[in-house]
Amino acid sequence: MLGFTPPEWAYIAGQRKGIEIPQGFARNLDRKIRLQPSEPVEARKVKLDRISAMIRTACDLLRESVPTVSPDKIHRLDKCDTTCGQTSVQSAADLGVPYPMLLYERFLGRPFAGHRDSVSELVGDPIESGIEDALTAAGVSYKKTKRAEVVPGFEQTPDFIVPNQFNPKVVIEAKFTEDDGTARDKVTRIENLVTLSLKDQPARQPKYEVIACVAGRGFGVRRSDMKKLILSTRSLTA
Repeated sequence: MLGFTPPEWAYIAGQRKGIEIPQGFARNLDRKIRLQPSEPVEARKVKLDRISAMIRTACDLLRESVPTVSPDKIHRLDKCDTTCGQTSVQSAADLGVPYPMLLYERFLGRPFAGHRDSVSELVGDPIESGIEDALTAAGVSYKKTKRAEVVPGFEQTPDFIVPNQFNPKVVIEAKFTEDDGTARDKVTRIENLVTLSLKDQPARQPKYEVIACVAGRGFGVRRSDMKKLILSTRSLTA
């Protein structure tokens, strides 16, 4: 009914109830219930505390009306069965809802996820725009690469090359993710750039410095990966 993915549900429950709920826990719980819906959940205090926080948060959200958002945004709960909180839920239960009104992420599955993937770069655009603004304000020349662009001399193309692709001194990777699994993949991509910067270099002096600009709660979950990222980029991570 919420239309949240398990990690999203876990995140907002943790924020509201002040309890840590790992994304992996939410995924495993979702999978267990889908595969064995009649099996009781193992009773451990920590697990029950997390489940209780998630259920209470879901009930709170379904009772509340949709918060006001800016005109260019649509709130996740702005749906026919939840837009007015408990009133909408009760109305949908009593009167039913036309099938076309229920074509949301929770029913579409991969088609909706495919759309979400296709616009993922738009979500990360504010980070890249911020980098461009900072470089321009400082009078630093740079090349911003395009998606899937091949740059001679780079086995892996970074997002920004300073001052240019012919004389790279600094490369910048801008990454945003709300998912911990995706965060791991993006950390690996940045680490690979660091490895390439040291390839065939005497005394392991890098050909160019690698700067990572990352954002999104996915990176906050992967603390061990963030540690590796900070160490590999020699603290050039923002």
